Amino acid sequence: METKWLEDFVSLAETRSFSRSAQLRHVTQPAFSRRIQALEAWAGTDLVDRSSYPTRLTPAGETLYAQSLEMLQALQSTRAMLRGHSTAGKDVIEFAVPHTLAFTFFPAWVSNLREKFGPIKSRLIALNVHDAVMRLVEGGCDLLIAYHHASQPFQLDADRYEMVSLGQEVLAPYVKPGPDGEPIYKLPGRAGHPLPYLGYAPGAYLGRVTDLILKQSSTAIHLDRVYETDMAEGLKVMALEGHGVAFLPYSAVKKELRGRKLVSAAPAGMAGLEMTMDVRAYREKPVGKEAPKGPARALWTYLAAQNAPK
Repeated sequence: METKWLEDFVSLAETRSFSRSAQLRHVTQPAFSRRIQALEAWAGTDLVDRSSYPTRLTPAGETLYAQSLEMLQALQSTRAMLRGHSTAGKDVIEFAVPHTLAFTFFPAWVSNLREKFGPIKSRLIALNVHDAVMRLVEGGCDLLIAYHHASQPFQLDADRYEMVSLGQEVLAPYVKPGPDGEPIYKLPGRAGHPLPYLGYAPGAYLGRVTDLILKQSSTAIHLDRVYETDMAEGLKVMALEGHGVAFLPYSAVKKELRGRKLVSAAPAGMAGLEMTMDVRAYREKPVGKEAPKGPARALWTYLAAQNAPK
């Protein structure tokens, strides 16, 4: 049994909605349902009454809900105590960062930070978006760095967490050029001849933003999904080999664009095939005696000052 199953179950008990809880937990609804079923298999009984709407817990589910709250609180308290025993690493700032940002944005951002803010000791924890958010929620990092778009907001309580903007990122379609320097596949494609499409796996944050780009396009886009993965770096490698069109963050491809190893898949004058996202840092607001470690507090003060109105 995994603790995230209990966290999923608590969310379901409180929202009474599989779709809403899946959104809050940053997973697809089928994946969320499978985890609830796995918990029921572990418990050996039905926990959810699926014959009613909104979703209702069975008597066994009500019992597990109450116990889950206690168990999760006890685990979190124990983890906090264990972390308190460690005197090492008090000067290390821990960042939870989704994989794509870990490979693209983060290294250059830290280099710039060291020039302007000064030397820092950092630990990068690269995860998928959901797990990176959960790291922050569970107190397993000092800062979360993640993409933000208004259509795909994180469900973080503004009373508990605060945010600063670190910059912007543009997601757009790229493809390998041919010997003449022109893209080997050029959007929008044709109905009878769709272009090979390198897409993000279902549930991936950048995949949802890409879907929004395609949905909002004023021109019909004809694509045939031939490959998918969770990570932008994986899509970039396939695009470099000429396997199709991939929507990638600019920071992931800027070197390849300069070297003409990748080019835009959108012809000049074809607007609307890119999306600008914020890159944001989040932290839990200090409460009571649980003040953040000194270096993390100093960094946040610096980042907040950078965001202050000029």
